[in-house]
Amino acid sequence: MRVVVAEDGVLLREGLTGLLERFGFCVVAAVGDALALTAAVESHSPDLVITDIRMPPGFTDEGLRAAVELRRAHAGLPVVVLSQYVQHGYAADLLDSGDGRGVGYLLKDRVADIEGFVDALDRVAAGGTVVDPQVISQLVRRRRDPLSALSAREREVLALIAEGHSNASIARALVVTEAAVGKHVGNIFAKLRLPQTDDTNRRVLAVLAYLKQLPLASLKQLPLARPDVRLAAGLREAHCEIASDYRAKSRTISLGATHPISRPGGEAR
Repeated sequence: MRVVVAEDGVLLREGLTGLLERFGFCVVAAVGDALALTAAVESHSPDLVITDIRMPPGFTDEGLRAAVELRRAHAGLPVVVLSQYVQHGYAADLLDSGDGRGVGYLLKDRVADIEGFVDALDRVAAGGTVVDPQVISQLVRRRRDPLSALSAREREVLALIAEGHSNASIARALVVTEAAVGKHVGNIFAKLRLPQTDDTNRRVLAVLAYLKQLPLASLKQLPLARPDVRLAAGLREAHCEIASDYRAKSRTISLGATHPISRPGGEAR
């Protein structure tokens, strides 16, 4: 079986190459970065690719992104990725590529189980799917929590939206531009999969998604909406309602239908 190995650590790359050759694999290329990985696959047309996730130049997810692109460019190319971490977004893309066949996602600790590791390579090369149990656990947990896709800043923005702040108010609180806040809000809508329709208030739905993930005690402590914010009149009442049955809620909650907000000067709207 012809194999391309991509690993930036020289010792691990050489050790992995020696291990594979000892078990009868033919390592046609052993490279240290994602660009070299792509070039090696184009040059050698291997039967299997084994790649690390974090490689030069950024040491983030270059290897995993390269694996996803290689799977798109070469239908059916078996790929096994190795990492000390679970990269959720690209892990899902990798597992979805090619109908999920001929793909493996293993943590580097599994390499210590040599027989199990070699067996996993054989299974992936034959079109099977091998996923580390820890990877499965984290992916399942992430899908149960829709907010896990949000960045730390996006969570911060969403929390302020839930407190009733407008974009301008959030910009002042975070010392950023209102345009930056608008971009974060757009990202929140996209990651929560809240498309714009005539009868859907995405801002309200995003708040509901946020509230559903809060402990009950935290819900009761959220502040009232500010008078100058159109998000949710009667937000406190909605919080209490969600606190009582937010896990089982399946109906849409209309915020502000029966609780007018007083404008400066006493005029209600």
